[in-house]
Amino acid sequence: MTLKTINRRTFIAAAAFTIVKPQSVRGSKANSKIEIGVIGNGGRGTWISFLFQQHGGYEIVACADYFRDRVDNFGEQLEVDKKRRFTGLSGYKRLIDSGVDAVVIESPPYFHPEQAAAAVEAGKHVYLAKPIAVDVPGCKSIEAAGKKASRNNLVFLVDFQTRTDAFYKEAVKRVHNGDIGRVISGEATYHCGATWERLYPLYEQGITNELKLKAWGIDLALSGDVITEQNIHALDVATWILDAHPLKAAGTGGRYRQWGDCWDHYSIIYEFPDDVILTFSSKQFGAGQDDIQCRMYGESGTIDTNYFGDVKIRGKKPYRGGTLYTLYPDGAKYNINWFHESVTKGDYSNSTVAQSVRSNLTTIMGRLAGRTHSSMTWEEMLASGERLQPDLDGLKN
Repeated sequence: MTLKTINRRTFIAAAAFTIVKPQSVRGSKANSKIEIGVIGNGGRGTWISFLFQQHGGYEIVACADYFRDRVDNFGEQLEVDKKRRFTGLSGYKRLIDSGVDAVVIESPPYFHPEQAAAAVEAGKHVYLAKPIAVDVPGCKSIEAAGKKASRNNLVFLVDFQTRTDAFYKEAVKRVHNGDIGRVISGEATYHCGATWERLYPLYEQGITNELKLKAWGIDLALSGDVITEQNIHALDVATWILDAHPLKAAGTGGRYRQWGDCWDHYSIIYEFPDDVILTFSSKQFGAGQDDIQCRMYGESGTIDTNYFGDVKIRGKKPYRGGTLYTLYPDGAKYNINWFHESVTKGDYSNSTVAQSVRSNLTTIMGRLAGRTHSSMTWEEMLASGERLQPDLDGLKN
């Protein structure tokens, strides 16, 4: 595939890890595998589970999804015992109680806070997909679960790919060291095509609450909207570079497509400390531009990052960086290895939680400002009390 044909929503790749031999796993003998259960057995959940399997330090022993066909398909491919395949909305509870060491959460974002909190309460390590939540209460729940995990000697890792890359880390470190001078302004973008187009027929056939679980990516309450579910990648990099949350946001947006209640384009102006202005835009329709970008303009240089492309600094103190082609799978593999090392070495610092809460709240702030076509402060967003609640009536437990 060429660079233009690669994108994070369709790249399915398998590559071997350097196997890390654990000193101990929850008190077991050296070289024992961490037994994991995977919650959410759709496309992403199945894909990433093969990466866990290929690592060599894990054994997938349980799985849970609302849909029986997904659970069985997953179970057959990953060789999970039929007695440890769980279905229904409460399937994750039975998975947690089945004796796993850790849970991998790849369910629709609305369910993340409840499932992560239950896993930590039960003494399980947590590997959590982004976004961590769809609303402010959910973010606060994840923040509390992460702190509780650290107190209870549990690992809690949020899976962002960009933060794992050496070029990104070096470029951001140089900005923090002052290599582009004082940052004055910046821009973050997430432009892509109609990601969920394959699910439109579910609406044409007559959408039900059960079918919405399959079309969750275009359901506001289940996904948190495009700005939270996908655009978070760009805004996570922006808040990482600026090492701060926005003070204020104002914006707008809208919906081009017919199906679902998510918007598919946003335009937001964020105000950060020290009078830094960040311009953000996104689209999820049409053809052409497809990348996740972030640029920050300083007094003496510019940091330029691309999810599929170059990461570099131009200016008085340039950094050549490098070109990225496979950040999506490479970042997941890095995090899977990091999770394993953290569990086996007893590192419970859980550094990904706070920064994930920050970037997630930044997206929610943009969503609230955009959907009301108004401005909003950080404090107003935290106090808004908005709680997204999907209609789960009629679904099996």
